[in-house]
Amino acid sequence: MKSLKKITSYILLSAVTALASCTKDFNEVNTDPIGKTSTTANQLLAPALVNILQANMVRNRGFNNELMQVTVDVSDSEGRVFRYDVRRNWADYTWNAWYPELTNLRDIYTIASQPGSENSSYKGISLITQAWVFQLLTDVYGDVPYSQANQGKEGSLQPVYDKQKDIYLDLFNKLEEANKLLAEGKEIIKTGDPVYQGDVSKWRRFGNSLYLRLLLRVSGKAEVSSQVIAKIKEIAETNKGNYPIMEDNTHTAKILWNGTNSSTAVYSSPLMINVRPVDFRTPAITSFFLGNLTNWVDPRITTATYGTNGYNRFGIANGPNGLVGVPSGYDIGLGLTKQAYFYSDAQSAAVTLQTDPYTGIIMNCAEVDFILAEAAAKGWISGTGEAYYIKGIGDGLNYWLPNFFKTASDPALIDYITKADIDWDNSLPLNTTTPGTPSKMELIQLQKYYAMFLVDFQQWFEYRRTGHPFLPKGTGLANGGRMPARLNYPLASQSTNPTSYANAVASQGADDINTLVWWQKP
Repeated sequence: MKSLKKITSYILLSAVTALASCTKDFNEVNTDPIGKTSTTANQLLAPALVNILQANMVRNRGFNNELMQVTVDVSDSEGRVFRYDVRRNWADYTWNAWYPELTNLRDIYTIASQPGSENSSYKGISLITQAWVFQLLTDVYGDVPYSQANQGKEGSLQPVYDKQKDIYLDLFNKLEEANKLLAEGKEIIKTGDPVYQGDVSKWRRFGNSLYLRLLLRVSGKAEVSSQVIAKIKEIAETNKGNYPIMEDNTHTAKILWNGTNSSTAVYSSPLMINVRPVDFRTPAITSFFLGNLTNWVDPRITTATYGTNGYNRFGIANGPNGLVGVPSGYDIGLGLTKQAYFYSDAQSAAVTLQTDPYTGIIMNCAEVDFILAEAAAKGWISGTGEAYYIKGIGDGLNYWLPNFFKTASDPALIDYITKADIDWDNSLPLNTTTPGTPSKMELIQLQKYYAMFLVDFQQWFEYRRTGHPFLPKGTGLANGGRMPARLNYPLASQSTNPTSYANAVASQGADDINTLVWWQKP
């Protein structure tokens, strides 16, 4: 018993001694040795954008491209996205990647609002980048935390899920404010801007182009269509001087990888960091994606640009039968052989699509052209849509092959369009829901599909909005052959925020891939 008492006394004494040791010089020991207790807007911007774009590109490759028939996994295993067999664990990655970075983007606005650090351009850039990421979140999941999101420091640990309509309306307000703030032209630090290297006027163009994307996405909703269409007309036509937008590829929002971004920083492509060369070239390219390009004799697959290896601009390598694709959605058990694929070779110094510096696209000029083409075709702005349509094809090609066509009226561009048999036909109906039946919307959306190659989930979003381009439906599709309408909420959201999650499901509908988000509903 005495021994036990001695042991107990020793333990208590040790604990008191340890506590004293821990509290002695506590502030000195637990102070950051670098001495950095704050940051600047400039220091937050580049890491946040690079991390977001990294997540976008990873999911574009593995999810969007499989759903939208760019690539197809030659595999009979279960859980294949190209068969619409989308499992719940697909939902976690982007949610967990986007929300933490939204805290950094939000903090940019806070820092740029403080006395002594006031900078209207950083505030505008913060609003634009927040709108960009929240658009991705709500278009992937539907109703999501928004008004109370990223406010953990303020005590909001279980944020409500805002309705998608309310999110969109507030994103419009953010982009309106951003346009005004950036009009002041306040300088920012060039080396901290991986997108435009400090060119504030181009950030303003990106913000207003993003505004057009968001307006078009909800234009089919009767409850907001009149004001949305009016704003599209104001930006594109009646007040265009106050709303500059992207007009050529120098305005495209992108991060150039591998030290080619004209700044002191070097940003490595996530396709190099996160994907092994053997995995990069594993998926086959689909017969839909490759078949159109082949039929058009498209210069993106006929022009060799990757060094001495002679691979075309899209980096597509021939399969056993040449530039031939594999049909998507095929039945299990067919034993299909991989045909053409995106080339990659770790042993070669030659550039491929995996190492290409131009793959980091946030939003490009060609998308804006096709937005305007649709607006004109629908009678919202002047013209038939033809001029914007032709310019969109040219800008889409010129992004990958700079100055391949000089202008939208370049005879070589018109000759390409004519020979490819993708001419604008103003006698076509605006739209049709019958696959194989031509329409103006099919013309526009098919070319827009190729213009948005590698751009996060935009092909999927636009297909969900319009039903175009018509994708062939294989007999091996799961989910009743229905294109997934959203991703489910991450499982963690159910356990960490159960009340808000339950309210969101009660409002939006069942938490599965077939529940339509607000802008998809009739």
